[in-house]
Amino acid sequence: MSTGSGADSAPAPNTHLNKNNKHDKNNTHNKNGTGMFSSLKIRNYRLFATGAVVSNTGTWMSRITQDWLVLDLTGSAAAVGITTALQFLPMLLFGLYGGVIADRYPKRTLLLFSQAALGLCGVALAALTLSGHVQVWHVYLIAFLLGMVTVVDNPARQSFVSEMVGPDQLRNAVSLNSANFQSARLIGPAVAGVLITTIGSGWAFMLNGLSFLAPLAGLLLMRQSEMHKVERVPRGKGQLREGLRYVKGRPELMWPIVLVGFVGTFGFNFPIWLSAFADGVFHGGAGLYSVFNILMAAGSLVGALLSARRRSSRLRMLVAAAMAFGLLQIAASFSPVLWLFALLLVPIGMLGLTVNITANTSVQMATDPAMRGRVMSLYMMVFAGGTPVGAPLLGWVTDTYGARVGFATGGVISLLAGVGVAVVLARLGGLRLKLDLRRGHQHVAFVAKVPVQREDDTAVRPKELATVA
Repeated sequence: MSTGSGADSAPAPNTHLNKNNKHDKNNTHNKNGTGMFSSLKIRNYRLFATGAVVSNTGTWMSRITQDWLVLDLTGSAAAVGITTALQFLPMLLFGLYGGVIADRYPKRTLLLFSQAALGLCGVALAALTLSGHVQVWHVYLIAFLLGMVTVVDNPARQSFVSEMVGPDQLRNAVSLNSANFQSARLIGPAVAGVLITTIGSGWAFMLNGLSFLAPLAGLLLMRQSEMHKVERVPRGKGQLREGLRYVKGRPELMWPIVLVGFVGTFGFNFPIWLSAFADGVFHGGAGLYSVFNILMAAGSLVGALLSARRRSSRLRMLVAAAMAFGLLQIAASFSPVLWLFALLLVPIGMLGLTVNITANTSVQMATDPAMRGRVMSLYMMVFAGGTPVGAPLLGWVTDTYGARVGFATGGVISLLAGVGVAVVLARLGGLRLKLDLRRGHQHVAFVAKVPVQREDDTAVRPKELATVA
């Protein structure tokens, strides 16, 4: 079960890499043109993407089925939140260690082990469900085991993309990864809804387990000679602290990570809210829950494809998307009729995916290759690892005060986080607010006063750090 996901806003650290790769024989793949699907011209990435769409479809089938199974066994939205929390708790506890492992060992080898383990977890849950002996603690246990595997799988998979495609195609490949994931999200819930209502939940879990044969085959068929070589970090002391210091000293890394931490912890608890709206507000059952997920996936897919077309990501896009994401969640939470609620899920999905992709690519492009595993593990730790805090809390709010209040709470926190990070970036970047009411001009914008200096005397360019409007 996979979990996961800005050149203009990315500062200098990768500049030397781009120059060196101009004469790399492997870099010829990156010169085959640009476009929405340009990274698919690279054979290794094409194998990776093909395997991923199969396993991602199984993942979404299993996710929807798991949430509905827990709701059916317990009748509690909080129990769904606990399941989600257990799956992401290992990322919160051990996520940074996963990044150290990803920087230290070959990522392809790590992925072979982790993808096989994820498949075995799916088969185990299928066996329990098909035998009729499944209990909610079984689901909790397997969710926790999935999270343990994901601690290594996530940073390895995120940073492996750059080894397949190189820096020139990294942004496009990250966007297509998200489009891949959201395409599967369109198919998986629909199939899950059919399977749940016809032959039962067990077969959805079984198909998810078997789906991991596809990425395993893709990894085995890759040509290692075509990989972009990245020097592995030797075993040593203090590597975890080194990664934290690296991020702390770079506002262009730290504040996007802070923002996605708030949005991921409080704004992405859709299994809780959508199951509660489908069951308790609109009384539509598992079929309606699947429809809600499909609508969100459609919006997310549009967001991913639009991101793939863009050649750069500015931090102003990140904070603006986060604020709009929160506002639309608040609006949807108080939608009086089903059709309006369902309609708003599409742009919510699009903006949520825009936040994720913009932050992901900005952070990856701004990070030295030798540090990428540790930085991405920190990114995933705050994005997904906050779920053990946010999911039970918002599950309790949803159970106690209703689905509408729970959904609105997540939206308010996402909105405030976007506003707060925008203000911080503007101040750190030495920017001031500029108003221009002339037709054809940008009416509200932040413009630079003077560059600011870091402690190491490295100039932080305000345009790169905080172009938020």
